Amino acid sequence: MIASSHSADQKVYEIANLTNEVKELRSAFVDKRGKLMQLKKESFVEAEMKEKDIGISLNPPTKIIVKSSKPVK
Repeated sequence: MIASSHSADQKVYEIANLTNEVKELRSAFVDKRGKLMQLKKESFVEAEMKEKDIGISLNPPTKIIVKSSKPVK
């Protein structure tokens, strides 16, 4: 009976520790996702490229269409 009680207590502590770890990992994930969103912003990329003397292209990108000689299945 006592051993069972100790085992249950140990499992409760382990669950509490794992729950805290999950919360910390989720927080880190949200933080990194926010930083990624910031890095993906066009204004941020433009500022970083200006530091490297790379400017924005004045010509819009063009779509290249390649026609295949093989039929698509």
